[in-house]
Amino acid sequence: MYSGTILIIDDDVRNIFALSATLQVRGFTCYTAVSAQQGIALLENHPDIDIVLLDMMMPEMDGYEAIPLLKACSAAPVIAVTAQAMIGDREKCLAAGADDYISKPIDVDKLMLVLSAHIKQVD
Repeated sequence: MYSGTILIIDDDVRNIFALSATLQVRGFTCYTAVSAQQGIALLENHPDIDIVLLDMMMPEMDGYEAIPLLKACSAAPVIAVTAQAMIGDREKCLAAGADDYISKPIDVDKLMLVLSAHIKQVD
């Protein structure tokens, strides 16, 4: 079982629903935002957020623009979540400041490995 608070930022509500349901069943508390701007506001107002799952391809402000703003208001690790899974995309996300990377469609086992590297596990 896990413990922690996760902010999911994704412009697709279906992705938010699937991710939050998956994470809540495993013991996480989830906040959600449908835009980077909304996510930044949530992060600023909720210092209890332990980690951010950030969709990299969103309208208005994409993940590459959002990462430095998220990092400026919180020490929470930012995990890039993207359908871009070509050679070099992981490196591009990390170069933009992401702490880790996971591609869509999300493999839940891989997601849990990434999260466990950044959030403590509760026995």
